[in-house]
Amino acid sequence: MALPVGNPPSIPGAEPIPPAAGHAQDPTRTSDLLKVSLGALGVVYGDIGTSPLYAIQQCFERQHGVPVTPDNVLGILSLVFWALTLVIVVKYIGFIMSADNHGEGGILALLALVTPGRRPGSADSTNSAESGMRTRHPAMRAALITLGLFGAALLYGDGMITPAISVLSAVEGLKVATPFFDPAVVPITIGVLLILFAVQRRGTAGIGAVFGPTMLVWFFGIAACGVPWIIRRPEVLMAVNPYYGALFFVQHGWHGFLVLGAVVLCITGGEALYADMGHFGKRPIRIAWYGGVFPALLCNYFGQGALLLHHAMSNTLATPAGVRAAENPFYGLVPEALLYPMVVLATVATVVASQALISGAFSLTRQAVQLGYSPRVTIIHTSGTAEGQIFVPEINTMLMVACIGLVLAFRESAGLAAAYGIAVTGTMAITSLLFYAVARERWGWSRLRAGSLLLLFLSFDMAFFSANAAKIAHGGWVPVVVAGMIFTVMVTWRSGRAAMERFVLSASLPIEGFLEDLERRAPHRVRGTAVFMTSNLHGVPVVLLHHFKHNKVLHEQVVLLSVISEREPEVPASRRVSVKELSGGFFQVTAHYGFMQTPNVPEIMKNCRMAGLKAQAADTSYFLGRETLLITGRSKLARWRKTLFAFLSRNAQPATAFFGIPPNRVVELGAQIEI
Repeated sequence: MALPVGNPPSIPGAEPIPPAAGHAQDPTRTSDLLKVSLGALGVVYGDIGTSPLYAIQQCFERQHGVPVTPDNVLGILSLVFWALTLVIVVKYIGFIMSADNHGEGGILALLALVTPGRRPGSADSTNSAESGMRTRHPAMRAALITLGLFGAALLYGDGMITPAISVLSAVEGLKVATPFFDPAVVPITIGVLLILFAVQRRGTAGIGAVFGPTMLVWFFGIAACGVPWIIRRPEVLMAVNPYYGALFFVQHGWHGFLVLGAVVLCITGGEALYADMGHFGKRPIRIAWYGGVFPALLCNYFGQGALLLHHAMSNTLATPAGVRAAENPFYGLVPEALLYPMVVLATVATVVASQALISGAFSLTRQAVQLGYSPRVTIIHTSGTAEGQIFVPEINTMLMVACIGLVLAFRESAGLAAAYGIAVTGTMAITSLLFYAVARERWGWSRLRAGSLLLLFLSFDMAFFSANAAKIAHGGWVPVVVAGMIFTVMVTWRSGRAAMERFVLSASLPIEGFLEDLERRAPHRVRGTAVFMTSNLHGVPVVLLHHFKHNKVLHEQVVLLSVISEREPEVPASRRVSVKELSGGFFQVTAHYGFMQTPNVPEIMKNCRMAGLKAQAADTSYFLGRETLLITGRSKLARWRKTLFAFLSRNAQPATAFFGIPPNRVVELGAQIEI
């Protein structure tokens, strides 16, 4: 099926949002466009590009698949072709990528788009996770936030399984070469995974440079393996006709529907495609897809089908070559002389695919922290120039333990495939619902127009999800349980922070009254600058009240600093910091950061000099509160949620490390907060 390269016509009524500073925009020069497209080939399409290793194999798997017959081969290929066309081409590349948040994609970026906060710099901005929900239909917005958070939680389940199944299926090629390697498959897989997670601390700048060329070789290789078999059995191309997919369901009924749970493995990279949009831009992603990825995938899938069709029509499935083809059609395409090089290439390609998902998990975690859905975690910038290259040790360790545990538990890619799919299909369905909200509220589409598209998307989203739901008893419960745990943490953290803010708000005093009282008292002032961080723009920080109550002195300059997380990816430096001079040496500083940025307090203080607030780093002290949470408050949170929130709060990364505050300039004051 020939498809044009480049940008498709824009969606009428879909008003584009200009990309934020630092986000990828479509290059204008052809050479630059090709370079960015090559980069997209390596990062964006790693997951979907390595799916041929196991997708067709699982459709004909002995226990849950269908027998290798001509009708079944054509039926499965038809389903694969139309799944790629409808889900990737029509849904994601055609429509979902138009719903970008200032150039950024991904489910949390989409969630921030449908629940927008106040305009940056407005008087009643807040860093509460609830900002942006005070418009009409609050129940609907609450439902969208719940769906979005659960979809994000499901992505962690996907990121946990993908490295395990990808690397394991690649290394299993050694068993195809000789049974001698059978006992070594699991140890080799674990070794590759250990190395993969160990190098994350060093960043992706070095290995990222080879992502594109590596995947270019991979896509060329899998296409080259498939084309000779397509030429040998050209009748396999009849599978493009959807009639064969419909016939497959008629012949197999309910069991044929369940096989969709294996077919979905060919489209598992759809969400990754959308999430990485902000790094490369829409046009390079589309060029990489139409110019390389899509043709290569079709060549390989149809090549595997031609191989199986040949053995089925020749009655040679019982021969060694036929058994090899049925058990692992991907490696069945490869000539014996090239089998070991292909295993090495496949292993490298799966490492690239896994690297992209791991980096995506780091980025997703930072977004959740900035949007107020997760406790603070350790965020290490691995590049001095690229804001997006970060390392999160907690997430890296969690994914490493989970991946190795899954390999040890399932030991075969066929077993892992039973656990794979339900997470990504659930996220796809949630993305469709959020897209409907964007089309209705941001673009002004009618219910008929937006609803018709939603019904189309959900028709295959829910079909894939329902087919995968049958896998729950066979391992599909793993990502669901993981997603449930992460979702519980997100919701509990958001609710607990809201309860804390209500307590702090009730305990604080209005700034105007406090400053008037200071004028009457005329307390002793000492040299230097004191910085008090606060989330309340209209009240006096509790830490400041405690400090003044017990020490009876104030610094010459007192800064009330509020760091606000906006619901846009990046806030440009030109409007990041605002300074308002109050009376009595007090300044109110408000810093705005996007959910793809990490705040840095010393950097904020440097930027304040342009506005007249001059503070020497050596004479600046930062006063922070060390809260002791009491679960005896009157908030409506269940007791177990209060206990969980208190645990998360105790184990969150200290504010000094998260905000980049020099530890030797910090003064901590204890405070008790009831929730």
